[in-house]
Amino acid sequence: METAETILSVAGLSKTYAAGKTALRDVSLEIKRGEILALLGPNGAGKTTLISVICGLVSPTAGTITVDGHDIVDDYRAARRLIGLVPQEIVLQPFDTVIETLRFSRGLFGLPPNEAYLDELLDMLTLSDKKTGITKVLSGGMKRRCLIAKALAHEPRVLFLDEPSAGVDVDLRKDMWAIVEGLKAHGVTIILTTHYIEEAEAIADRVGIISKGEILLVEEKDKLMERLGRRQLRLYLETPLNAVPDSLAAYNLELGEGGALIYTYHDGADGEHVGALMADLTKAGLTLCDLETTQRSLEAIFVELVNDGDIAR
Repeated sequence: METAETILSVAGLSKTYAAGKTALRDVSLEIKRGEILALLGPNGAGKTTLISVICGLVSPTAGTITVDGHDIVDDYRAARRLIGLVPQEIVLQPFDTVIETLRFSRGLFGLPPNEAYLDELLDMLTLSDKKTGITKVLSGGMKRRCLIAKALAHEPRVLFLDEPSAGVDVDLRKDMWAIVEGLKAHGVTIILTTHYIEEAEAIADRVGIISKGEILLVEEKDKLMERLGRRQLRLYLETPLNAVPDSLAAYNLELGEGGALIYTYHDGADGEHVGALMADLTKAGLTLCDLETTQRSLEAIFVELVNDGDIAR
């Protein structure tokens, strides 16, 4: 159910192609205004199909989608007007200039010319010096920026980025992250699909995981990491152990390489036991010489969810 905080609502969405392949199964999703949602999933999970249906490029088999209250079927023009799409493929007219590309895209939606707004877009995407250059000679990173500017030319409120960092190097990827965060600051709601888990970790407010056409979960990134991102405390002792002392059995410690003790815990109540563990180590006559902590990454969580769908771990 769409609320004041919701700008895009997907309910019971399914898509089965004529050949019989089901790409989406009963997908329901609420996108909040002004958020960055990262949609993660393996190849063939249904990410691009979901975007294509929302953007009106593919017809749904069942379900409903509204964008700021406008149904994408019954009120197509108003709904589509609110959406910008940056596809995976770089599709630009090679001999058009950058500014011509933006003007044409804006005109497709019946909007009057607004050179000041387009110049602002070019400036925000560091394309101002490429304004009158033809798109054919742009670098790969600049073409990506041009695609984003093109998608924003008609002033949409929701922007879909389908694998925005595909095929770009690490530096350009980080530039892209900065661009996305800048767009959010301008009030644009952003949904991005990505294979780069670190991309979701770096910029997403919420994370959605899709596999085999079904949404496994949608959750705030920080809460997801707190809930499923187990921490490990590795304790190195002056005298390595061959076995865990019985006096420390309550902590379910594991014996690691080199006789180190490993304590696995979640933030919160489990984390509060760390102090007690340290005190009990001293009582057991064990002397600590070093320690380190690690946390299970979003990538590890993603792999486990996709492999077995278990979100209770």
